[in-house]
Formats: sequence, C-alpha cells, structure tokens
Amino acid sequence: MAVTTLPATPETRETRRPSAVGALLLRLHFYAGVLVAPFLVVAALTGLLYTVTPQLDGLLYGDRLTAATTGGATIPLEAQIAAARAAHPDGTIAAVQPAVGDETTRVVFAQPDLGENQHTVYVDPHTGTVQGQLTTWFGSTPVTTWLDDLHRNLHLGDLGRHYSELAASWLWVLTLGGIVLWWRRRRSVRGMLTADLTARQGVRRTRGWHAATGLWMSAGLLILSATGLTWSAYAGANFSAALDVLDARRPTLEVPGATPSAGGHHGAGAASPAAVDLAQADTVLTVARDNGLTGPVELTVPEAGGATWTVAGIDNTWPVRLDRIAVDPATSTVVARSDFADWPVLAQLSKLGVQAHMGILFGIANQILLALLAIGLLCVILWGYRMWWQRRPTRAGRRAAVGTAPARGAWLGLPAWAVVAGVPVVFAIGWALPLLGIPLAAFLLVDALLSLRRTA
Repeated sequence: MAVTTLPATPETRETRRPSAVGALLLRLHFYAGVLVAPFLVVAALTGLLYTVTPQLDGLLYGDRLTAATTGGATIPLEAQIAAARAAHPDGTIAAVQPAVGDETTRVVFAQPDLGENQHTVYVDPHTGTVQGQLTTWFGSTPVTTWLDDLHRNLHLGDLGRHYSELAASWLWVLTLGGIVLWWRRRRSVRGMLTADLTARQGVRRTRGWHAATGLWMSAGLLILSATGLTWSAYAGANFSAALDVLDARRPTLEVPGATPSAGGHHGAGAASPAAVDLAQADTVLTVARDNGLTGPVELTVPEAGGATWTVAGIDNTWPVRLDRIAVDPATSTVVARSDFADWPVLAQLSKLGVQAHMGILFGIANQILLALLAIGLLCVILWGYRMWWQRRPTRAGRRAAVGTAPARGAWLGLPAWAVVAGVPVVFAIGWALPLLGIPLAAFLLVDALLSLRRTA
C-alpha cells in the first residue's frame, strides 16, 4: 500500500530543528532584542524629538532668527558687528555669519566662562537693530542643544553616552540577523517584503509584521547605526584612529607664510597683538563671494590684526557647500583654499552621513524619513515583545508570563573551522566596537557553560 507524503505545513517547517548557525542567530537575536530593545526605544524616542528641532527653533526663537525687516538694502557688515558689540560688550568676537535670505546676521562671542558654549547676538541686516541673544553650542540653539544632549547621553555626561553607543552597536546586528532569520523562513525576496496576512491571529502574523517592516527599514537602520557609531565614545575613537591611519581626515586649510601681526613677533618683550580691524569683514565677505562661496558662510575672526581671515561654507543641505578659503584682507586675495570636492572619499561620506543622521542633509524630506524610521523601529520592537508574550505557555500547569527562549547551546554544533575562525572575529569586534564585542563574548561564554552544565 502506497504511503502519501503530505507537504510540510508552515507549522511543520517552524518545528524543524535549525542548523547550528540558525540556532546561534535565533538565540542571539532573541536575547539582544529583549535586552537591547529598551535602549533602542530611548534612542528612537529621543531621535524622534530631535527631528523637529528646526520647527521648534522657528517657534521659540523666530523673533531672533528671522529679520524683522524684509527687503531693501543691507547695511555694511562692519556696522552690524558694531551693533552686536554695543549690545554685548563682554567676550571676544570669534565668528560672524552674515544674513542669508530673511535671516538675521549672527555674531558669535567667545567667553572663557562658557566653556564650549558661546553667546550669539542676532542683528537685523537691514537696520542694524539687535533682535536678541542666545547661548549657543556650535551654532545650535538652546532647545536643539538640549535635545541633542538628550539623544546622545540623556544629560548624564560621559556615562550616559554608553546607552547610545550600546544601541548603535547592536542595531546593525539585530537588523542583519533579522534579515537572515526571515530569509530562512520565507526563502524568497517577494515573500520577505510582505507580512503573511493569511496567517491567523497569533505569533505568525505578528512575526510577519515585525520582520517585513524591519526589512523595509533595514537600509536606513544600518546607516543610522554606522553614523551613530562615528561619534560614540569607544567605537568613535577607533574610527577616528582609522581615519588617521588612512589619512582620510578633512584637509586642513594650509595658509602659506602666516602674515605677521602689527604687534611684532611673539616672545619676550613683544608688544601686545594689534586689534583686529572689523571693517575688514566686508572686504573678506566680498572676496569670498567673488571666489564662489555662495550661500551661508561663516567668517572666523583672527586673533590679531594683520592676520588672515577664514571663510567657510556652512550649508549642510544637499548639495552641500562646505568649501573654505583664507583671505588676506590687506590685499583682498585668497591665500589658501580647501574644497569639499577635494576631501578624501571617506571624509566626505562621514560628513554626509552625520548630516543625514541629524536630519539636515535633505531638508524636510530628511526629517520625515528619520521620523518614519523612529516610528517604524518602535513598532518593530513592540511587535518583538508581543511575539515573546504570544509564545508563552497557556496550558494548565505550564502557564508562564512570557515565551521561553530558543534552546541554548545548539550553536556548539558548529564545525571546528567555524569556531576557529569565529574566535578572532569576536575579539576583533570587541576591539573595534567594545559595547558589542564584550557583551557578545560574554553571551557566548555563558551560553556555552550553561549548555555544558546541562548535558554533564
């Protein structure tokens, strides 16, 4: 009598014993999801808040950022700087950002008691009226600075930076691991892109939404992870060291033969440096415009009279305008130049990635995309925890609050060559990304010891 073999149902496929690699990925994805997800939730929520900072700036500081007078000619930059100095007699004028469009001119004052912060005075470029002052951080308003600190370190200083680095370190692992696990279930690109809407209510349907949504967001999540790590404490320091080794940093602006100041050479008996003639600001700005620096620019005021001024493009919206020149105001000539197009490719990508991470690179479209990624990540995490709850035993005598974890130690069945190759990889990750590598090594060690103890 012939025996008919029925095709495997989805439930049958799910109960098949996974390979050693699949078992490792499944257990790692589960525990990383459960333990790291709270950090990702905080990062997503604070990042979501940060995406609306341009709108918050306009709402809270519009009376300072936007000129009260519209249209008409602008007064000389020298007069605008003088108005700012009259309103703010303390500190040293460090930089000037001439008005563009309907913006005010921003005159930045450095003061030792402010540390990294500055005082920025906002001047109407048409009338010279001072419209207000803010304490800024590298040009960022107080609310933007506060939300930036919240996202980076929860206002806990260096200790708080560990949370964001932990989240960024594990985000790419969760993303790529999830893609592999989803592929093992669906076995087709088309199947991976959609949730199984035919599945009845339960863990299979939730898993479909969890995995398919994560797949659609994967490129964005990987970019956020990589760019977030570039300025983290430990991984960021290693990335910075790699840039030095590869000679891939942003080029410095090499000024040939620095112009001596009117005060003579520094040293014993030297006179005090001559004061900077701020009337040169108009000449410097004209030279910069004539040499192709259009759009928003920042003039860095030299420390002494007779020295060169630096003018840098500060337009971080695509296409970016980040060229820099050094101008000798006495001769109205450009004595040094560094264009963004000449940066090393890695330096360019790093800069563009950071601007995209901050929601600046593509304007409002960038903000919307980041907000969608943050909301999507929150949904994926919620569905992940829901799956954990749906997989809980409900039969009498076996009830539990949550589902059981994937079986431990199954990955010990890996072939010897994979273990030999994997050990140095884990150590390399531990060096490059300590907040990924160290927890990963601890997980593998504890998992192996518990498995061996159970089988002993």
